[in-house]
Amino acid sequence: MSLPPEFHEIAKRVNNWGRWGAGDERGTLNHISDEVVREAAGAIRSGLRVPLALPLQQDGVQTGVIPGRVNPLHTMVQINQEIFGPGTIACSDDAVTFGLQAATHWDALTHVSHSGKIYNGRPAATITAHGGAEFSGIDKPGHIVSRGVLLDVARAKGLDRLAGGHAVTPEDLAEAEEFAGVTVRAGDIVVVRTGQMQVYLAGDKHGYGYPSPGLSVRTPEWFHARDVAAVANDTLTFEIFPPEIEDLWLPVHALDLVEMGMLQGQNWNLEALSAACAEASRYAFLLSAMPEPFVGGTGTPVAPVAVL
Repeated sequence: MSLPPEFHEIAKRVNNWGRWGAGDERGTLNHISDEVVREAAGAIRSGLRVPLALPLQQDGVQTGVIPGRVNPLHTMVQINQEIFGPGTIACSDDAVTFGLQAATHWDALTHVSHSGKIYNGRPAATITAHGGAEFSGIDKPGHIVSRGVLLDVARAKGLDRLAGGHAVTPEDLAEAEEFAGVTVRAGDIVVVRTGQMQVYLAGDKHGYGYPSPGLSVRTPEWFHARDVAAVANDTLTFEIFPPEIEDLWLPVHALDLVEMGMLQGQNWNLEALSAACAEASRYAFLLSAMPEPFVGGTGTPVAPVAVL
């Protein structure tokens, strides 16, 4: 089944292939200049640090629906072992197996493809079983530090969380932007709160998954127009799920990652940040969200920190 015309029309309007050169592998992260980072540091007022990552644990957010996306399996490989002989200092070491997109994570630009292509027009076949992503792997972005802006869509509507079938539209984003009293600008990392994380934190892992609120297929154009560097939210699927357009699965992923070259973050815990921003009446902050540089990875766990 081919992608519908409406998808291709949006794709043409947000496409960034060649914008930063034929060899570019970073996409919209190119908007984060040294000047942007210097200005981002000015968003710090109190120095309050708010962590945005879920714990890495076996009882994680994954329900088994997505093949291979395994919650962290933690194993002790040595416990109080005197590896240099009796009476010496003893060591304890760990090992872990898990899907790189299992918990709070970034999707690399290679996480999805469409029509046989990945970002910047490269062949999807450059992703291989042995090497992973040859181009635009999660090891390529480098430092991800910029001004973060919380668009608290749920709070802006006076809600604890959005309903499962709510597609977050550009109008919702503009409403949250006005509520926050901040203007999204080039190089910002936007974090969108739906309140869906409350379901998981309350212990309903399956309810957290599907159906889920998420970003509408119309939102990539809103981010493109503002030259946003990256976007993250507090849901399992990032975009509205099931999809708005029948049988068009993961169109926002394809528009953001493939066409625009914009990283996506999922399963970010924005509850404490929402409360802190509301108390301070400030919704902009310094955000550090460094990807673990798995060479060839199509995603990576991340432990973001917002500094207010």
